[in-house]
Amino acid sequence: MSLIIAPSMLSADFANLSDDIRMVNESQADWFHLDVMDGLFVPNISYGFPVIKAIASLAEKPLDAHLMIVDPDRYIDRFAEVGVSWLSVHFEACTHLHRTIQHIKSSGMKAGVAINPHTPVSSLEEIVPFCDYILVMSVNPGFGGQSFIPTTVKKVAKLSGMIERLNPDCIIEVDGGINEANIASLAAAGAKAFVAGNSVFSADDPAAMIAKLRNQYL
Repeated sequence: MSLIIAPSMLSADFANLSDDIRMVNESQADWFHLDVMDGLFVPNISYGFPVIKAIASLAEKPLDAHLMIVDPDRYIDRFAEVGVSWLSVHFEACTHLHRTIQHIKSSGMKAGVAINPHTPVSSLEEIVPFCDYILVMSVNPGFGGQSFIPTTVKKVAKLSGMIERLNPDCIIEVDGGINEANIASLAAAGAKAFVAGNSVFSADDPAAMIAKLRNQYL
């Protein structure tokens, strides 16, 4: 089973963004991962619709947007308009999460729920049946380059059991500190999709690193 690898464009070289987009297009990567931060839900600001639209104009693979913002419902339709295919919102940021998931799906996108490291898997019991994927944060959201939180492996295993019972088609995605040292154990625990930022873009050969990560669990 090959894994889904989604290079995080937050770790790309923004002075040469088109070159990094081309690399991802030509690599074995499956998705482009977009980290959208507002400086409120997380203590950092990333990029907005002009940059996403520019990436979408060059990308030949699906865009996977992770919204680390307050009140994400305001922008769901715009993310669909600029070409996002997979959209995740944070459990901790949505007052009416079921309604938000319905909105994402009605806009033609796959709907995901992201959870912070401190949020227990049990919180997802009522929403998993309606999700296309769950994004498990394996670092505290807001900044790239953080170290992987080892207890994430057990958390993924617990979530995998819940998904198998409630919605077997739901995918588990993991984001934060993903590299050669931890991807196989996460895949064995039930994760299918992986966001890789620094491990890809800081590699001597980013395309080779993507291929290595993707085929770790064959």
